Amino acid sequence: MAKILRSWREQKILLKRWFPILSDQDFVNASLDKEGMMESLALKLKKTRVELDQIFEELQRH
Repeated sequence: MAKILRSWREQKILLKRWFPILSDQDFVNASLDKEGMMESLALKLKKTRVELDQIFEELQRH
């Protein structure tokens, strides 16, 4: 489990910079249904869930 160093807001901003295909709409209801949002992001980015988890870990080091 990665140590969280960045706020969720910072993570969203970085994700949108790294993947311009993402929009604010992709993060709506993240606090209510995190798993659903993660599955949706993985599909949109054509990544596996493991790859997406690795991207979030990288966000913490960037």
